[in-house]
Amino acid sequence: MSDQEISQSEQPPFQPSTSGHLQVVVDDEVSGPSVPRTSSGLMSDTAGQKRKRESSTESDEELEELDSELNHPWDVNSLCGLKMKLKKRRMDLVLPEYHEVFKRLLEDPVVKRFLAWDKNLRVSDKYLLSMVIAYFSRAGLFSWQYQRIHFFLALYLANDMEEDNQAPKQDIFYFLYGQSYALRPLFHKLRYQFICSMGWNTWVSLEECEEIQAYDPKLWVWGRDRTLIP
Repeated sequence: MSDQEISQSEQPPFQPSTSGHLQVVVDDEVSGPSVPRTSSGLMSDTAGQKRKRESSTESDEELEELDSELNHPWDVNSLCGLKMKLKKRRMDLVLPEYHEVFKRLLEDPVVKRFLAWDKNLRVSDKYLLSMVIAYFSRAGLFSWQYQRIHFFLALYLANDMEEDNQAPKQDIFYFLYGQSYALRPLFHKLRYQFICSMGWNTWVSLEECEEIQAYDPKLWVWGRDRTLIP
């Protein structure tokens, strides 16, 4: 193959805009041969008008659906030159059973002692605890499978995601393992498996946290608000 042929084969399928903006490419329909206005032609025209009306109705429904979803977050699915394809980020619904799991684990003696210790809410304010419930929902375990270790795995991960100061979360190890360092590598292995079980879907929005808290607004841990600390 000559250099000229290679150069032509490597050319992009479209020319980028010099304006620097993303381009929306719309493929126009190719007109077919004209149809005589016979009885069959009238039937064809009528069918065509019906298809247009149906297409218009479908387009209107799609626009209404898109308009109703404008407030939802979107992810970039793929990029091709200046073309960008978007996909809607899946909004996970937290089932009541995961709220019940969370409340059950709040009665665990180690969890209770840990929350009582964190008086300044450096590791376990209401938003970080809301993320624990979100992670329980995403991990895909049965509700009866969640144990104390899962609570601390989720809370540790929530601190990974949201907190700039990473030092306070290290105290989780003291409540789990005391002064021993031997089991910390196992904890990090379990944390990695926990993240994988969620499909690396670890980001939780403020709106999701507030929805989780609104499910049972009188639950005592939702009073763990940093803004109320002098």
